[in-house]
Amino acid sequence: MTSAPAAGGDAPPGLMRRLASFIYEGVVLFGVVFIAGWLYSTLTQQRNALVGTQGLQAFLFLILGIYFIWFWSRGGQTVAMRAWHLRVVDAQGRPLTQARATARYLAAWLWFLPALASVHLLGLDRSTGAIFGAMFAGVAGYLLLARLHPQRQFLHDVICGTRLVTQLPPPRAKKRAAPQPADS
Repeated sequence: MTSAPAAGGDAPPGLMRRLASFIYEGVVLFGVVFIAGWLYSTLTQQRNALVGTQGLQAFLFLILGIYFIWFWSRGGQTVAMRAWHLRVVDAQGRPLTQARATARYLAAWLWFLPALASVHLLGLDRSTGAIFGAMFAGVAGYLLLARLHPQRQFLHDVICGTRLVTQLPPPRAKKRAAPQPADS
């Protein structure tokens, strides 16, 4: 991998822009997960939140996959990425195929799985503080890995041959003042 600028003049985004988009994405996904959870519990007639949790988790995994894969393969931007002027493209700067978007979705779980697995293996999965602490440490470690990459790309982007680029909107044309009628 080279550290040459991205194709088409698109610059790699800064980590703060990506983190802001990450947080905004969490807000958007809260609504997606809420509606999906309601739909699952309605369709399965779930009466107790502790019954059917594995089915709900699998359903949410599928719904989140559909959300990300659909947006990434159709325009390269989710709602949050559009707001923060980020776009995901392949290594040549082309839009993602559905197969590459699927691989990116699966690899993106590297943000969370190592932290969650360590909490589970240590038997701390009943402790909310341990879960949030491990998640924070895992995300911080993942961000640190991106700082070490020459183009500041995340591990899942490197694995999948994708990259995030900054795509600012074109500058707006200035409005011309309407010509004033001549006094006769």
